[in-house]
Amino acid sequence: MKFATISTLRHTSQPALVIEDRVHTLPFADMYAVMEAGAEKAAKKASKDSLSVDEVKFLSPLKPFTLRDGYAFEQHVMTANRNRGRDVPKEWYEFPVFYFTNPNAVFGHDDEIPYPHYTNAMDYELEIAVVIGKGGTNIKPEDAPQHIFGYTIFNDWSARDVQRKEMAVGLGPAKGKDFASAFGPVIVTHEALADRSTGRPGVYNLEMSARVNGVEMSRGNFKDMHWSFGEIIARASDSVMLHPGDVIGSGTVGTGCLLELTKFQGPWLNEGDVVELEVERIGILRNQVGRR
Repeated sequence: MKFATISTLRHTSQPALVIEDRVHTLPFADMYAVMEAGAEKAAKKASKDSLSVDEVKFLSPLKPFTLRDGYAFEQHVMTANRNRGRDVPKEWYEFPVFYFTNPNAVFGHDDEIPYPHYTNAMDYELEIAVVIGKGGTNIKPEDAPQHIFGYTIFNDWSARDVQRKEMAVGLGPAKGKDFASAFGPVIVTHEALADRSTGRPGVYNLEMSARVNGVEMSRGNFKDMHWSFGEIIARASDSVMLHPGDVIGSGTVGTGCLLELTKFQGPWLNEGDVVELEVERIGILRNQVGRR
């Protein structure tokens, strides 16, 4: 099943079920209410009337309760560290790491992303994110899929020059990341991906790509995660309660950002650039960079 939050002439924000190229509204206040009802029960309440996907605006599927981002793709980690003139820290292989970022600067499909005045190195990041639908603590990796409501595309927009200085201090990323996170256009539940399961908890064989102004820049695969979402969720929930609406990103897939592709030299994104992130079975998340 595919769930979305849409804007129509009648509603500024309405959960919906997406079936092929048709959108069926749901009688719930928001995606949190959909998750509380459960995917199957919620889907049964979908309106029989439908709209074309071209007749609605896709908003961010939800406003995250909290937002963590992982660092799970080895190719990206190796290249990013090589560009900094160092090896991958041995600790990266000991446990999955993540950081907290801003859950209040969230954008959806076709939203314009503001270009922060304080950066000259704006970048995209091609990621997958899971939405927690069932709370829990001390979750085992093999049990983690039971706590995942679904999967969505995540663009972790970055100000690389600011991020570099922050991390040189020993903290961050913080200001280099907190200005924008984009999600969408839909949340896809596990049964729609089951035939692409890798057998690792929360990991599927799905192609991922990124284009800037129609030119492909990045290509990778969800299945190449070194740390599975099961392992990331186990780490995140260790002695901590995860709640419905917590969102956890995978980290950038290999080749999935300009930092990696250009060895930190740029060129970077410019105002007016259109960035499209595509993940098989989920769709295309498109955004345009705003004026500087």
